[in-house]
Amino acid sequence: MHDDVYRKLGKHLAALGMGYPDKEELMDILQANFSPFEAEVALAIPTGVIPLELAPVDRIAAAMVRPVEEIAPVLENLAHRGLLFSGKLDDGTRGYALHQFGYGFPQTFFWGGIDSPNAKAMAEMIVRYSKVPDLERVYGSTPSKAYRYLPAQAAVDPASHAVFPFEMMEEVVKKVSRIALVHCPCRATMELLGKRPCRHPLESCIKYDDLADYLLDTGIGREISRDEALHVIRMSEDAGLVHLVDNAREGIKHTCNCCGCCCWSVGTIRRRKIPRDVLMATYFLRDTDREECTGCGQCIEICPVKAIRMENDFPVIDPDWCIGCGVCAVPCPASAVRLTRRSDALPPRDFQTLHNRILKERKGSGL
Repeated sequence: MHDDVYRKLGKHLAALGMGYPDKEELMDILQANFSPFEAEVALAIPTGVIPLELAPVDRIAAAMVRPVEEIAPVLENLAHRGLLFSGKLDDGTRGYALHQFGYGFPQTFFWGGIDSPNAKAMAEMIVRYSKVPDLERVYGSTPSKAYRYLPAQAAVDPASHAVFPFEMMEEVVKKVSRIALVHCPCRATMELLGKRPCRHPLESCIKYDDLADYLLDTGIGREISRDEALHVIRMSEDAGLVHLVDNAREGIKHTCNCCGCCCWSVGTIRRRKIPRDVLMATYFLRDTDREECTGCGQCIEICPVKAIRMENDFPVIDPDWCIGCGVCAVPCPASAVRLTRRSDALPPRDFQTLHNRILKERKGSGL
């Protein structure tokens, strides 16, 4: 009987806009984290919503035909254990939402660090559960992409070509009201499994506004200032890490600073497991000023996706795999790296527009 509730919950989570792959391995994760009654509570939370869209407690309780007084503490407990998203509604009351794939799941198991409860067990379960075909199904099933790569500051020169504010990391940070710093779930997972090939910082993912509120309220993340966030960003660029943000012009919720060895996105592209454009939105490609380039080859060494090769002492870019991150501009001693736009396309206006579009596309495709 208990197995039934977890199977129902698995299908429920698969119906989200960023839905979970409904697999047997998901049942192990759900049973390890939700009691049967908690799974029933999760089943009462709506799925036809965008990530971080809250439902009021009375709506959830009504769906269960249970009193609010009984359901409210269960919801709050699940949120503090990182199993639900929570926040304040416009009327000041608490609201709750299911974590969507890539927006809380499986990240909350690791955002708090490698010493978080059950982190090691969850790392093993998540690796068994989340495989390359699953990433392709979640992120490649819709034309609109949930994330985009944002260029390193060294590759963005507003004086030489038009750059929009949403394409500059410093401008993104200036617009947010609250910031939380958490651990990178990809590097944390590899560390817990004893397989991390790099020594890039674990505490490097930055979350903004309502997502930051949730992480700070639950004690999962720690609050940092704008200056501290910009320091993390600059240090990440110097280390050759790639900025990954929501594919929107406004309302960006997070910045991941990704390495090519551990990251589910950059690493998957580096290993040529999934074509670049299936996973992410890429608005730029690397170009090189032939007159300025000295042929030193430093860009080849730092490229996170191995999209550069040297021919006749000149770097040649593979346009099918370059992600336009601009990381190669950081060590370039001749300032010879240029970014060119792939097209006139721009990201959706804001986070809500982006995910309403993805939700509509998923429904249209029958997912």
